[in-house]
Amino acid sequence: MNGERAIAYFSMEIAVDPAVPTYSGGLGILAGDTLRSAADAEIGMVALTLVHRKGFLRQRFDQSGWQHGDPDEWAVEKFLTEMPGRVQVQLENRVIQLRAWRYEITGITGFKVPVYFLDADLSENAPWDRTLTHYLYGGDTYYRLCQEVILGIGGVRMLRALSYNQLKRYHMNEGHSSLLTLELLAETAKRANRTFATEADIESVRASCIFTTHTPVAAGHDQYPMDLVGRVLRGNHDLFTLHDGPSMVVFDQILQLPPETPPTGDIFRQDIILNLTYLALNFSHYVNGVAKRHAEVSRHLFTKYRIDEITNGVHAPTWVAPALRELFDRHMPGWEADNFSLRYAINLPPTELWAAHLAEKHRLLEHVRASTGTDLDPDVLTLGFARRFTPYKRADLLLSDPQRLYAIAAKIGKLQVIYSGKAHPNDEGGKEIIQHILRIKDAVQPDVRIVYLENYDINFARLVTAGVDVWVNTPLPPLEASGTSGMKAALNGIPSLSILDGWWLEGCIEGITGWSIGERPAEDDPLPAAERNPRDADAFYRKLETIVLPAYYRNRAGFIDMMRYAIALNGSFFNTQRMIQQYALKAYL
Repeated sequence: MNGERAIAYFSMEIAVDPAVPTYSGGLGILAGDTLRSAADAEIGMVALTLVHRKGFLRQRFDQSGWQHGDPDEWAVEKFLTEMPGRVQVQLENRVIQLRAWRYEITGITGFKVPVYFLDADLSENAPWDRTLTHYLYGGDTYYRLCQEVILGIGGVRMLRALSYNQLKRYHMNEGHSSLLTLELLAETAKRANRTFATEADIESVRASCIFTTHTPVAAGHDQYPMDLVGRVLRGNHDLFTLHDGPSMVVFDQILQLPPETPPTGDIFRQDIILNLTYLALNFSHYVNGVAKRHAEVSRHLFTKYRIDEITNGVHAPTWVAPALRELFDRHMPGWEADNFSLRYAINLPPTELWAAHLAEKHRLLEHVRASTGTDLDPDVLTLGFARRFTPYKRADLLLSDPQRLYAIAAKIGKLQVIYSGKAHPNDEGGKEIIQHILRIKDAVQPDVRIVYLENYDINFARLVTAGVDVWVNTPLPPLEASGTSGMKAALNGIPSLSILDGWWLEGCIEGITGWSIGERPAEDDPLPAAERNPRDADAFYRKLETIVLPAYYRNRAGFIDMMRYAIALNGSFFNTQRMIQQYALKAYL
């Protein structure tokens, strides 16, 4: 069975089950959706990640509204099956033993895709080393590099130990796992009885590797000083000091060495940086961004590399809510196997679609009441904003001018806003935005109600993307690589009101699938955030006042038509069934 698998998929986070908190946000959710669609399509894939026994974080707030994070522990043995055998990696002068736990994702035909979670929490390891697979994106730079050695190098070794001997492709979902290329290079050289790699070895590894980049800013890519890399990867130095000219050029590109660097000089210095994105770029035959605009931005960032685009999607059977599922089953049978048949949603009976939407809205509002004690009105236009909180997402753009927002609601119609999301433990800016929202929400304003639900997870994402009336996204262009929450909303007939960035540049048909906030950004928009924010806030308020609120309260038939278009045009395309087919054709074959 293992010999039939041809594709290995590596991701630092993968969301396989709502009760398994091995994800922090969109990257992990996307990875899980990708593997579900691979199982549906019966693609011979196997996946690698870390077990993250302490999860990402369990969110709580103090009286000032400041976010704190506690470990989000879970019972590994309850959900995963321990595999026999061990592999080891060397970190400095320490040998770390690793085991794997197996989880199976089952597709609509019964085909299974195994996911292996690497685990260093073994009695053979030193106490600190046992924590290396505990925290997702935790610790300092040293901790993160050790984790990436375990994922990339340890992951390849575990695949060999589990008898995955026919693998042809290694797909790196973001750069965290790109050290796997060094392990593949070492294997290739070893087969030729060499301790160093040649240009032919590099070409062999490159032919087998695929890299998907998700980060549209250079500063967001993992980078490590080479003196630290040299310490951690002790015993692997030969891979950085290659013996033939062409292969040395490749490593000069990876390390971005200046032309005057001596070919035999010491590269394990603090002033020389290993950027894991450059490692992946140089060792991959196929590289893609996750939306058309993101690929354009990436080509500007990495001008020497060919970067294609495959726009992200979401797994439709996972994200279509129960009331919508029942409606789809009656009117579009077979939609789970053929997501493109969702285009027939254009013919859904308006009264039935609205009834299904109200059923999901009531489910959401009941959850809000149970969680917060706040009773929201199902007859009031409800906006949703739920995702990772970080400054470029600009979650508080909606509240830039509270008095203007209150005046619009008093004039046109009442408004409710549901917020949810976590900030990274080290993201002080993201925490400040959450604190600001929590302080504003308690202002007594009868026409605008604001609630914030803590501990955003898969279960609440399913509720909120189906139960609100309009989905809102306000990133600072061009920093939104793709964004998938709006795709989940579209599957459930929820139009978006969003900044034109990421996927929304492709999904927005103005007044048909939703609405844009402002104009399409220029290729090189010189405005800094301080100048963009007031302009975009004004555009949001104007669109809300003149278009969105009137559409909901005064043109219900037209609003329901938009819901049908959102499903038919966006739900039928922005899904991982289409996405995995593109990967198969462009990268895996």
